[in-house]
Amino acid sequence: MELDELRKGINEIDEQLQKLFTERMELCCGVAQYKIENGLPVFQSAREEEILKRVKDKAPDDLKGGSAVLFQTVMDISKCLQYRRFFAGSDRIEYKKLDLSGRHRVAVPGTNGSYSHIACSQVFKDYEPVFFEDFDEVFSAVESGEAEFGILPIANSTAGTVGRTYELMKKHDFKICAATRVKVSHCLAVKRGVKLEDVKSVYSHEQGLHQCSDFIEAMGFKTHKYANTALAACYIKESDKPLGAICSEQCANELGLDIVRRDIANAAYNFTKFILISKETLKSENADTITVSLALPHTSSALYRLLTKFSVAGLNLTMIESMPIANTDFDVVFYLDFQGSVESPDVARLMSELKSELSYFKFLGNYEEM
Repeated sequence: MELDELRKGINEIDEQLQKLFTERMELCCGVAQYKIENGLPVFQSAREEEILKRVKDKAPDDLKGGSAVLFQTVMDISKCLQYRRFFAGSDRIEYKKLDLSGRHRVAVPGTNGSYSHIACSQVFKDYEPVFFEDFDEVFSAVESGEAEFGILPIANSTAGTVGRTYELMKKHDFKICAATRVKVSHCLAVKRGVKLEDVKSVYSHEQGLHQCSDFIEAMGFKTHKYANTALAACYIKESDKPLGAICSEQCANELGLDIVRRDIANAAYNFTKFILISKETLKSENADTITVSLALPHTSSALYRLLTKFSVAGLNLTMIESMPIANTDFDVVFYLDFQGSVESPDVARLMSELKSELSYFKFLGNYEEM
């Protein structure tokens, strides 16, 4: 057969598939109505397994896997449509309006001049910073009510995610209410009078060390991880040894350190994203990003099926991150960012669907970047 004839045959089959797909979805809506009237759940695993087994049994050997994926996707779309038409109409997230006017008490990791401190200044016009050494203390201060807000780094444009923040997000109860980006301009700072040639070791947060790895390697420095770039600067200021710290220029100036090298990061375009957290669910008027965390079952195509739900809902995923769960057999929690507002019916229905089907699902906030 000629190529045109083959394509014509494919087009004819596609038309049949489209017609049958539409008919199947209409029947599924009838199934959904029956489930509502009889108090049945949308997801019934035994029915799905029955269909998939029948499909694979009837398919040629080389199409068994593909046939299962096709029908699994069709069933996933069906469930999405059932939720869209009949479920989760009133399952909305309750929130209060985010108000950053006035003076606020904010938990900040590090000290004056830290990048977290700079990020805080970008979000608030008036605030009282409460400094902590460890990220865990920032979460705890917000959780206990000691601070109204907390600010933490979550990702860097060159070094990737801040693992410590994600580790603690599973542990603590909080909500993200805003985000901001800080231009990172690392410098090498030393105690007054210390010469560059005498420096053999540098201290900084692991992200700072990572972001300046080319400079560190070229200089032959030995590296030491510290809880925070600004606290590392405080440490080398008090040391009797000729040490260096990788920190912001603002931090070096605040502490009275000498800056012996500027702009030492590997990449000129270097930004860190910070999140503002609160105990309550707070949302600004223009909030357009939603963050959730969830766990997926150890089954074939579980992540693919999750992505199908977002695609059917027409929602754009902007970030997927995974972190291992402690004391488990390599189980992980997924963190997802997607565009939308909790006021959108599509968003409300999708989150209701995820909450009902997954063993672990948590809404972490709806916010905008400031």
